[in-house]
Amino acid sequence: MHVTGHTRRPASIRDVAAAAGVSYQTVSRVINGHPSVSPDTRERVVAAIGTLGFRRNATALALAGGRNRAVTVLTARTTPYGHASLLEGIEEAARAVSYTVGISVLASEEDSAVASAVRRAADTGGGLIVIAYDPAGVRALAALPADLPAVGVVETPARPPADGLRRVWTDDREAARLATRHLLSLGHETVHYVALPSGTRRTGARTAGWRAALREAGAPEPRPVRGGWGPADGRAAGLRLARDPAVTAVLCGNDDLALGVLRALHESGRSVPGEVSVAGFDDAPHSACLTPSLTTVRLDFTGLGRTAFARLHGLMEESAPRTPHPAPVPELVVRESSGPPPVRPHPPLP
Repeated sequence: MHVTGHTRRPASIRDVAAAAGVSYQTVSRVINGHPSVSPDTRERVVAAIGTLGFRRNATALALAGGRNRAVTVLTARTTPYGHASLLEGIEEAARAVSYTVGISVLASEEDSAVASAVRRAADTGGGLIVIAYDPAGVRALAALPADLPAVGVVETPARPPADGLRRVWTDDREAARLATRHLLSLGHETVHYVALPSGTRRTGARTAGWRAALREAGAPEPRPVRGGWGPADGRAAGLRLARDPAVTAVLCGNDDLALGVLRALHESGRSVPGEVSVAGFDDAPHSACLTPSLTTVRLDFTGLGRTAFARLHGLMEESAPRTPHPAPVPELVVRESSGPPPVRPHPPLP
């Protein structure tokens, strides 16, 4: 059988905008039921949607109900514990009010790839949540159209942002201070740090909190060890730290890094917590089941995901409450991997 011609691509929100003679932001406002669109403009947009067949079924439902009850989450990662818990909280809150959630993975931090991902997400006509813990997420957040209903999950800001209603975060700085103070209180002279990459600045909030606690105590400030996100990154950093006998306490940017550090110390013959204390961050489910079980700082990422959706819901529906951002309070969870430093033998008397 011979087939001629080309398969027609689905109409996009920009096709609808061109046909109606309006901006694609106006099309988005029509789909989301915003009251600021005139009846004549709304009628032209609805007619263009019908003519072009732009997401006919989903759009028809949205127009009938006055809202597009869909949310797209833009994220560069889905597997780290914090990211996965955020997604769980977003989906849980969305399901409670009959919204659907889609996930769009940012496969690259290149500007063109990020812009393309943002454009595809905006074309769905719903709201967006951007997990901006890394460069790709930060760039996606910056590339969003100003009038698109969107909320960013961001690193702890150095100061409250001007668009605070569109940003949510955890208090990572205070959480890192809690863990560092705990290790110093056990008698360690200082605490070494295996750092997560920061998506927004040279020094991430967790690094800043660790450093602040050392300065408050007048403790030496070792250079942070660059880590990544997973256990293999932690193992590589841990092997470097294990070679230095002066290292007696290590704080890791997340529990997966701590898992790798624990493995590296074991391979290097250094006991935990007898010779080196280790603390993590996030309280991932495996943390309590390690040997030794991991001292860590618990943050409610699932609750943060629910908060992010609640903020977006407030932007998309005038009837939804717009409550202040309740930053989850960090909680130190002390387990077996932290203890006092080893006793140094006294030099023999002359």
